[in-house]
Amino acid sequence: MIDKQNADGWIRRYHAANESPIRLVCLPHAGGSASFYFPMSQALAPAVDVLSVQYPGRQDRRHEPGITDIGVYADALTSALLPWVDRPLALFGHSMGAVLAFEVTRRLERDHGITPVRVFASGRRSPSSFRPETVHLRDDDGIVAEMRELSGTEAAILGSEEILRMVLPAIRSDYTAIENYRATPQDTVKTPITVLTGESDPRTSGEEAEAWEGHTLGGFDIHRFSGGHFFLAQHQAQILKIVSEELAAATRKG
Repeated sequence: MIDKQNADGWIRRYHAANESPIRLVCLPHAGGSASFYFPMSQALAPAVDVLSVQYPGRQDRRHEPGITDIGVYADALTSALLPWVDRPLALFGHSMGAVLAFEVTRRLERDHGITPVRVFASGRRSPSSFRPETVHLRDDDGIVAEMRELSGTEAAILGSEEILRMVLPAIRSDYTAIENYRATPQDTVKTPITVLTGESDPRTSGEEAEAWEGHTLGGFDIHRFSGGHFFLAQHQAQILKIVSEELAAATRKG
């Protein structure tokens, strides 16, 4: 088992909650960074100890090469989380982060005998719901167009040529990883799954969101929200309420 110091490249802990009975690991979307979850960490502390994942190739890890394979991503992140499993663990992932949450959970269960209390899969179709996508093959302008369409990148970044060119390699790596990801309907976890989905999300249909149910042997529920791919911004209070209640229920069971 690696130590927490060596795992710090991956883990950000904005509001340490040492007395919390449960940890929530938050995984960003493609091109996203750990700071995306700062508001969630702030809102849930001190009841929940929130860990935000920092992918390579952005912010303070901008000089590291991006990762272009979900399996490699999940392997590295699973190792980085092992020092933090001294209490019940849940995972929250948005878009690419939802797939990573699922794959990390598979590895924790299969390789380490650790079953998280819940996976929150937000803004992503089920692992086996495949769509042929080639954003990672576009030129830089094509990738920027995709980011603008999904409205997930701060306007300040999209408006700054210097910042944009700095983060585009990491964004391309993430899109390469998620667009080449494949799973089968037989790939399942024992961990219960809660799905959060936007009713107007161009990347996830209602049927594709519901198909997450086939990937868990545990409980399943789904919450639908108005809005597109980044519906989280419009429904922060409601989503925080769902997460808080689910984690509180898991703590009582534990």
